[in-house]
Amino acid sequence: MRFPLLIIITVALISSCVPNKKLQLMQKNDVNVKGLPKDSVVRTYALDTFQYKVQPNDVLFVRFESLTNKEFDFFNQSVGQQQGLNMSIGGGAQLFGDLVDEKGEIPLPVIGQVKVAGMTIFEIGEKLQQIAAQYIESPIVKVRLMNYRITVLGEVNSESTVTLTNNRVSMIEAIGQAGGLGELADRSNIKLIRQKGGQTEVVYLNLLQEDFFNSPYYYVYQNDVLIVPPLKQRPFRRYFATNISLVVTTISLLLLAFNLTK
Repeated sequence: MRFPLLIIITVALISSCVPNKKLQLMQKNDVNVKGLPKDSVVRTYALDTFQYKVQPNDVLFVRFESLTNKEFDFFNQSVGQQQGLNMSIGGGAQLFGDLVDEKGEIPLPVIGQVKVAGMTIFEIGEKLQQIAAQYIESPIVKVRLMNYRITVLGEVNSESTVTLTNNRVSMIEAIGQAGGLGELADRSNIKLIRQKGGQTEVVYLNLLQEDFFNSPYYYVYQNDVLIVPPLKQRPFRRYFATNISLVVTTISLLLLAFNLTK
């Protein structure tokens, strides 16, 4: 009986092992390889230009500055104060923003609705500056996307929703800001749920391959949801001690019963 028990324990131990090739991100045949060149560029990748385009239900912070006296400058208040949408920032300060409506528009004082959906924040800034120039002297317009956030769930160190301060963040950076992947996370099969326009896309990502640099999903979008599945070794690693104890106890009881019935 000892030999089968030894086999069971050995198989369980082997099954619970996770090789480095399932853990190291962005691989290129370089896992545990000796003699890799040091202090030199091995490969280069040309990254696509990425600029997020505003969609309905985004929240924009808009601020106008000009040389016009305040009493004559009806743009001098933050656009968002009309609707009262706000977000806390460092030091207890508040930023006020406007919700982009289903038509892709935000309201401007006196001017009315302005179409902003489908444009980058820089294009929106230029457009609003051209409009403001008709009414105030030497305007400067600053635009910021306030609700650029992602949600990371599953086999991670900390399930959370993270608000990003930059609109050009890679998937790897975003996961890092969310706390990183767990040791038993399946990095080759991460599910991405993305809202784009009027559709919801579901895509599976392999973060183990260095070629992910070339993926059209290398950068995160506003409101992305990442669901990280566990490796098949997770049950063994997490419940190994309990299972082994149960097996040993069961075998011991069977042996005892066998001896008593002799």
